[in-house]
Amino acid sequence: MLSGKRVLLIVGGGIAAYKCLELIRLLRARGAAVTPVMTRAAEEFVTPLSVSALAGEEVHSDLFDLTREAQMGHIQLSRVADLVVVAPATADLMGKMANGLANDLASTLLMATDTAVMIAPAMNVRMWEHPATRRNLKVLQADGVSVVGPDSGEMACGEFGEGRMAEPAAIVAAVEAAFSDGPLKGRRIVITSGPTHEPIDPVRYIANRSSGAQGTAIAAALRDLGAEVVFVTGPADVARPHGVSVIEVETARDMREAVLQALPADAAVFAAAVADWRVASESSSKIKKKAGALPVLEFAENPDILAEVSQLAEGRPGLVIGFAAETDDVITNATAKRIRKGCDWIVANDVSPATGIMGGSENAVVLISADGVEEWTRMSKTEVARRLADRITSALNS
Repeated sequence: MLSGKRVLLIVGGGIAAYKCLELIRLLRARGAAVTPVMTRAAEEFVTPLSVSALAGEEVHSDLFDLTREAQMGHIQLSRVADLVVVAPATADLMGKMANGLANDLASTLLMATDTAVMIAPAMNVRMWEHPATRRNLKVLQADGVSVVGPDSGEMACGEFGEGRMAEPAAIVAAVEAAFSDGPLKGRRIVITSGPTHEPIDPVRYIANRSSGAQGTAIAAALRDLGAEVVFVTGPADVARPHGVSVIEVETARDMREAVLQALPADAAVFAAAVADWRVASESSSKIKKKAGALPVLEFAENPDILAEVSQLAEGRPGLVIGFAAETDDVITNATAKRIRKGCDWIVANDVSPATGIMGGSENAVVLISADGVEEWTRMSKTEVARRLADRITSALNS
């Protein structure tokens, strides 16, 4: 619950602004006080009267309102909240935040606050995928801004794809996670998840069968224990966990860069099924099929993210955990991998097709450390995540 917490809600100017009404209702139902701030563009989509009625407080929108400035200056307004939430966070607002612009009340508050900031991006799929937006997102995440969503689906403009604002219930879950006082509060943990896609040409790529379900479950379990989770994921099938900072990547090289930028951290969990190899020379055009002639692909080795982080001379996380998906001699191969990589623990499993583990809802793992081998019985991936999260908690707090 959020009793006694004050949320400064900044409503950006997009069609998703209508969702802020439900967001306010849910926040207040959980005991939070909501101070609403609206951009001028937001007022084109939802009325200040509606927002004020649901929040039970006056809406702030004018940077140069002398009466309100005398009662509570914008600097004070930015600091009385326990959390600042920007929903929807439009491309314009994200650009202002990333580049330090402050030409209206909303952007000035975001520049002046010393409170944690959470954004829920919402925009057209092409805007979300634009290089400028991706750059701004990386800057904001590096600055410590937490991100909820966006989701994929049909948009008001008629297009389909990623860019829909996260649903109000998901944003509330993220807010509750931000206020969690669990045993991992104050701990920062980086988690990788899902497969990587290594391009061959514009329409083909090398991948694997990882769904990302186990990494997602681990992220959620650590979040529920109060950790600040940075979730670096390849193009996985499962929905992204709420209440964590999500960084979307595609290739192994993208994942390596994102992980190194996310450090320092107290722990790192490498649950992603990273492709070992990539095509050395990706074709810029589709490789055409020719009768009697097969294409010859030359491969290059991808970066070994687990080994690199495990062996960092400076900034190595206190606990580094790798995963080993094996089909033969699971314990022998995984034990050798732990020593070779230099990580602290290896979580190994048998992913032979007969097990149904890769892409399934259950897992049967072996936890390998310097202390020995511990075999866990087959259980749901959610339960595996909880048990691993408890072990991580004990290790970090011992």
